[in-house]
Amino acid sequence: MTGPLAILGGTFDPVHRGHIGFAEDVRQALGLGEVRLVPAGDPPHRAGPSASGHDRVAMLRLAVADHRGLVVDPREVARAGKSYTTLTLEELRQEAPLRPLLLLVGADAFLGLPTWHRWRDIFELAHVVVAARPGVTLAPSAELAGEWKSRLVGKPDLLFSKPSGTIYLQAIAPQPISASVIRAQLARGADGREAVRQMLAPAALRYIDQRHLYSDRAHPQDAT
Repeated sequence: MTGPLAILGGTFDPVHRGHIGFAEDVRQALGLGEVRLVPAGDPPHRAGPSASGHDRVAMLRLAVADHRGLVVDPREVARAGKSYTTLTLEELRQEAPLRPLLLLVGADAFLGLPTWHRWRDIFELAHVVVAARPGVTLAPSAELAGEWKSRLVGKPDLLFSKPSGTIYLQAIAPQPISASVIRAQLARGADGREAVRQMLAPAALRYIDQRHLYSDRAHPQDAT
């Protein structure tokens, strides 16, 4: 059986060191060969991203270029319609029917799982690896509590031996970085850019500068 494939979704608008740190922490802690970062094309639970799908994919590729084992998967940007995680997992499951799939989510996203499209199907398609977020208490709602109680495991063994079905908690280093704060700072101009320089991969920041993203001079949205 091929080793597990982990998936980290999000808008990545823009990708920042918190995203990369999350993926790297889980990859190294679990000894994973591959973590795919999957930018949403049309996220169902929030307003559309500020940057185009083309630009967000480009920034991601620049940001992970020096991170062995981190790979950009643009399928949701290329796919028409809402970027439902369940559909992405179904596609990956069709490509590798027996390979363990690990959906990586922050604790805040996990607590909101019952609002996701066909959320119960996710457990039939993948394991869910939950990373603690600063200030978020894991207290599942009544709707989620049953899955939490029946699927939570204390050791990662089943992540490697079963294709799907468990919930596993993985500690990661705190990364209190917000993409919305980064966008707001970049919109301020030179002073804001300096304030967020350490939050972004240098190559991604250069791309933002070249494309004038997150400013009044931003390029029109590219077709995605």
